[in-house]
Amino acid sequence: MSNILITGCGGFIGSHLAELMLNKGCNVYGTIFDFDGAKNISHIRDKITLLNWDMKDKSQSEHILQQSKPDVIFHLAAQSFVIPSWEDPEGTLKTNIFGTMYLLDAARKLAPNATICVACSSAEYGFVESDEIPISEFNPLRPSSPYALSKIGQDMLSYLYWKAYGMKIKRMRFFNTTGPRKTFDACSDFARGIAEIEAGRKSTLKIGNLDGIRDITDVRDTVRAIDILAENAPAGEVYNICTGMGHRVGDLLDILLKMAKTGINVTVEPDTRRKIDDPIFIGDNTKMSKLGWKPEIPIEKTLSDMLHYWRAELAYSSTMK
Repeated sequence: MSNILITGCGGFIGSHLAELMLNKGCNVYGTIFDFDGAKNISHIRDKITLLNWDMKDKSQSEHILQQSKPDVIFHLAAQSFVIPSWEDPEGTLKTNIFGTMYLLDAARKLAPNATICVACSSAEYGFVESDEIPISEFNPLRPSSPYALSKIGQDMLSYLYWKAYGMKIKRMRFFNTTGPRKTFDACSDFARGIAEIEAGRKSTLKIGNLDGIRDITDVRDTVRAIDILAENAPAGEVYNICTGMGHRVGDLLDILLKMAKTGINVTVEPDTRRKIDDPIFIGDNTKMSKLGWKPEIPIEKTLSDMLHYWRAELAYSSTMK
């Protein structure tokens, strides 16, 4: 039975990956920063071993490896939001770059034979020219935020440790990933806002830019891709995890509005847009498809499940008052 270490286990993707690994019969160890903030894994908390980890603390990286003795490490922990990276670029760079370096260096000494899958990001591609769509793994990296710059640092560190030490490191460049439990993306904000209006908690859905085109993968397809990549991808390689299809943000909102149980008043607030908003972002998933993966969950199913999730969350919070 394999020992699996998932850093950032209490996060959105990490919680879904933990479920998948448990279903496969693995021993799952998961790191979290705050035991009180492990809401996403509350339903499986008694089935996994949780380890507290501050990724900026070098000594703690060795500790979690000594505790878990992993066969596979899925490194998902990060400061993973664009807007906060503008507010604290130094903290974002330190967390993502140095935190990854500490983990890889500890693994080099304590788990040299472990397969390590590092969560990178499509944000690394940044400013993409129109003739570069769909974006392949060979596209230049032109970061458009401190967050994107930090993910390039993670990415290149992972490449360096593979090249210099022969470690079994594989890199995953996630495009937009969404689904139940997701917070702070357009789909989640829309779904939550609609659920709040249905519950009488607010009267208006405030929105920002609706013209962007995004490649959006359901998180349940994403974790399948991660599993396939861990098992089948050669070390040293980087893979886009994406659908290869683009969705206009406004069209996603329209789908959710049709699912609403009441009329929704929508107001536009341009100030909610990011400092730099990439207009079109569609990935090329040819490399992942050659490993035997393809996305299976349609966007309508994803959005419906997200709306049901937020309705249930609001209903539960009402009973706790």
